[in-house]
Amino acid sequence: MATLTLGSKLPAFTGIDQNGSAISSTDFAGKNLVIYFYPKDDTPGCTAQACSIRDGQEALLSAQVQVIGISADSVAAHTKFVNKYQLNFPLISDTDKTIIQEFGVWGPKKFMGREYEGIHRMTFIFDQTHTLIKVIEKPNTKDHANEVLACF
Repeated sequence: MATLTLGSKLPAFTGIDQNGSAISSTDFAGKNLVIYFYPKDDTPGCTAQACSIRDGQEALLSAQVQVIGISADSVAAHTKFVNKYQLNFPLISDTDKTIIQEFGVWGPKKFMGREYEGIHRMTFIFDQTHTLIKVIEKPNTKDHANEVLACF
């Protein structure tokens, strides 16, 4: 699994969010951008991470940081997840794993002795020039907003 390296430029992408709207990397020109990848909507770790971002959204926006979550879940699953937890940032549905593979977060995983392919929970932090300045390989799901804020 080869992920983006520090100094890389933000890959160009377009995806569909929980509202069925297209979101493109170019929509965030000149803004600090955080893209976090997570395995599955409405699971304990993913919910804790999303709620941390939700609860820290005001501080993130004050620091001029935009956040996008991406998983392979469907738009319908994202809509349900967003509504259930009142999430206040976009979640992109990447069912064909195009963006996931572009960032290099799809690969072998192990859980309870079983090996399988899946999304690795990782966060990529880009500055205003969309240069990768930090990769958080094992995010603290319960305090992820503060973990991200510490990078700015």
